[in-house]
Amino acid sequence: MISVHEFPRGFLWGISMAAFQYEMGVSKEAIDPNSDWYVWLHDKTNIEKGIVSGDVPENGPGYWDLFRKDHQLAQWLGLNAWRMNPEWSRIFPKSTKEVKVTVHKDDEGIKDIDISEDALRKLDELANKSAVEHYREVFMDIKGRGMKLIINLYHWPLPLWLHDPIRVRDTNLREGPRGWYDEDAIIEFAKFAAYIAWKFGDLADMWSTFNEPSVTWTLGYIGGNFPPGITNYEAIPRIMINIAQAHARAYDQIKRITGKDVKVGIIYATSPAEPVDEKEENVKAAERANYLANLWLFRAIVEGELDVTPYAIEPKVVKRDDLRDRVDWIGVNYYTRQVVQHQEAPPGFKVVENYGFACKPNSTSAAGRPTSDFGWELYPEGIVSALKLFAKYGRPMAITENGIADAVDRHRPWLLVATLRYLHKAVKEGLNVFGYFHWSLIDNLEWAAGFRMRFGLFYVNMRTKERVPRPSAFIYKHIIEENGIPEYLEEYARIPNFMLGKVE
Repeated sequence: MISVHEFPRGFLWGISMAAFQYEMGVSKEAIDPNSDWYVWLHDKTNIEKGIVSGDVPENGPGYWDLFRKDHQLAQWLGLNAWRMNPEWSRIFPKSTKEVKVTVHKDDEGIKDIDISEDALRKLDELANKSAVEHYREVFMDIKGRGMKLIINLYHWPLPLWLHDPIRVRDTNLREGPRGWYDEDAIIEFAKFAAYIAWKFGDLADMWSTFNEPSVTWTLGYIGGNFPPGITNYEAIPRIMINIAQAHARAYDQIKRITGKDVKVGIIYATSPAEPVDEKEENVKAAERANYLANLWLFRAIVEGELDVTPYAIEPKVVKRDDLRDRVDWIGVNYYTRQVVQHQEAPPGFKVVENYGFACKPNSTSAAGRPTSDFGWELYPEGIVSALKLFAKYGRPMAITENGIADAVDRHRPWLLVATLRYLHKAVKEGLNVFGYFHWSLIDNLEWAAGFRMRFGLFYVNMRTKERVPRPSAFIYKHIIEENGIPEYLEEYARIPNFMLGKVE
């Protein structure tokens, strides 16, 4: 078979998963009631108001018990990489605040944290040993099947002892524990990072500290459906700054424990902004949106320049050498673009409806593009723009999430081929991209949206837990086997999506 778009030798083909979305669903032992997200999805007020779907994680796909079956599916696909996280609330269902560490702090923030061997042993005494042993079994099974393992530390749920989302919501942040709003979250995350590196450093091929931290500080605090579900713009800069520091301090811990040569990155939700038209004010609005939504954090953790007033039009920047050069690789999660226009009020831009994420489900965007079950515009060429946003930092990059909510696999096969064709274009242009991780292997719990949004290459019957490959799984399998796009799929990537029903 001829591959017209061949990827570099050693390119990583993988999937990404989040523990909370995958793990529960079979045994009682798999249920983890100790996270903010578990409480959030069970809250009666949230369910009655339609903030959450009413679906609960204990009815999920059951990876905790069925991980070997899912790893077999990955082997069938030919995957050589797997990205996942150990759940913080499983490892530490009870508070770790009693374990003392040395915190170096000044008026600017937390500059360093010393975690001794004795502190690690005390953390080990507090840890849920069965969960630690189970994760080692999972990680070893991944490695034993010839896949590289990327361990990501944080994929949204926080332990309840660190964040009580219902109390925070009901008191509008006056009472807590308040999660990333409170500075002690930085310290506890550093402890968690140190402990995970200490226990699993022999198994991880690469590390990531956070997955999509910007989603935490937007959908949780701008009237979204993520915990704590409040609207409090004043809180967001403080949360952003705390997370930037938490990343840097976790980066330091992983390096100290596993060695300086280990690669530690961060995974970011990347939605490149485009102006609604070429008017100068709208072009500047798009630049502003790209800075705030995509680049603010990297200014801090690459260049050591912390903008402490990110929502103001004019930034106030503090030099922070303790944040500088704290990222070895960048994970780019790309689903669609955003289209923006100018507004006078901060932050200087607003999203234009009927483009990107702001569309109606299973419709057509203002640009004539199909949209997903979630109402996300299919825009595969945006993956190049997403990568180019970060290319200036000179770090290796991977597409760490990309996919579509598409229960009947109507658009996924075409979107997969078209996206990878654009990704190949970016690689040929010289962008340093070492892998592609599809979201996701199997259908899972799509957070507040529940089980309706089906992102899996494999359909999952949530009642029987049966896994069935969708047509797109066979296409991904063949692309992996060829390490490129086979010739017969080349034309499939070019054609307009005739499945809209527009046949000329």
